This record gives sequence, C-alpha cells and structure tokens, in this order.
Amino acid sequence: MSKQELEVIGRGTDCCPGMSAAPLDDERAAELAKVFKALGDPVRLRLLSMIAARGEGGETCVCELTPAFDLSQPTISHHLKLLRQAGLIDCERRGTWVYYWVLPAALDRLAVFLKAPTTAEALA
Repeated sequence: MSKQELEVIGRGTDCCPGMSAAPLDDERAAELAKVFKALGDPVRLRLLSMIAARGEGGETCVCELTPAFDLSQPTISHHLKLLRQAGLIDCERRGTWVYYWVLPAALDRLAVFLKAPTTAEALA
C-alpha cells in the first residue's frame, strides 16, 4: 500500500480560534467576559458541574440541585438564571419543577478558546 498525504482543511480558519490564534475583537471579548463572569462564582461553577455530570442530553431537576447547597431555592434559581443568560445551560419548566441541561456547543467554544496550541500546531 502506498502512503498518501492528507491535506488539512480549515487550519487557521476555525469558527472559534483559540486565545493564542489572534487578539480578541470587542464583540468576542464582551461575549466571553459574560461567560467567564458567570463562571467566576463558586456556586455557579458547582451548579454547572452538577448539570454537566449528567452527560450529553442529561437533565437535572432544580429539586436535585438545591439540597447540595446551603442556600435558598430562590438564590439557586438566580445563579441558574445567570448561567442561562451566559448561554451555558438551558431549561424547561415541567409542572412545578424546572429541568436544566448543558449546552455542549457553548462548552466546546470555551474549550477551543482556552486550549493552548500543541507543539505541532504552533509549528504549522
């Protein structure tokens, strides 16, 4: 069998370039600042972690989240609202309870942004 070289498509044209790819424009910086501000609180970080632990497509009822904290239900709801406004989670009301799930694309965009280039990428 012969070896063939494969062309890498899209190098440097990713939809969400990493932090080291180029300086941020004002719009992207404002968008990311909103997300990082939401993640800057330990309660919100834990809430996101608890929701994400359900896996892709998994949902968590607010009734399962509240007992894990020494905070009132309205305070937990406020933190969840800020995570929703940052575009990290979404929710749906079903009867009395609200169910939350992670928006994987939002986490993927953050991961791409934060990812440091590997040696091979830096040399390309």
